[in-house]
Amino acid sequence: MNKAESKYYNTAIKMDEAFLELLNKKKFEFITIKEICEKAGVNRSTFYLHYESTNDLLIEAGEYINNKFFSYFAGTDIETVEISLLNNEDLNFVKPKYLIPWLKFIKDNKILFKTIIKRFKTLALFTSYNDVFGNIIKPVLQRLIPNETERSYILMFYVEGIIAIVKEWIKNDCEMDIEDISNIISNCVNR
Repeated sequence: MNKAESKYYNTAIKMDEAFLELLNKKKFEFITIKEICEKAGVNRSTFYLHYESTNDLLIEAGEYINNKFFSYFAGTDIETVEISLLNNEDLNFVKPKYLIPWLKFIKDNKILFKTIIKRFKTLALFTSYNDVFGNIIKPVLQRLIPNETERSYILMFYVEGIIAIVKEWIKNDCEMDIEDISNIISNCVNR
């Protein structure tokens, strides 16, 4: 990364962090570009160099937070698991060992996720989710379900079902215990 790219990236991080700090204090609709720029220490033209609107910043802030996603899996084998080496009975990643870190991540960032759901009606906007589903769930289903057409429908069924449960949990301010939500997801998937 050259100096110009580094400066551009660092400025974007400042704006992401400023936005997230403001989001923890007030509703998205009331956050102004002026406030973001003041908190980030940048001018308005710099904001528009990076984003067209606060919606664009919201998406990028979600990506910024999601880049920290795998840090929640410290102590699990999620990053080092080699799916091709596992027995079929070990291919179930929808269990507390994997769900609880993910749900903790969402709860720790619930204000951001609640805002994203309110604005975009989805959680699957981010590359980290696509990475998890593409690199973990899809290879598992490839092993278990040989028919590619059937597999894609089943993948969407599971992904959308899990996301629907999490969205409902977020809408309810993540009040239910993480372990209870993990059990609900596991029970739905394993039935």
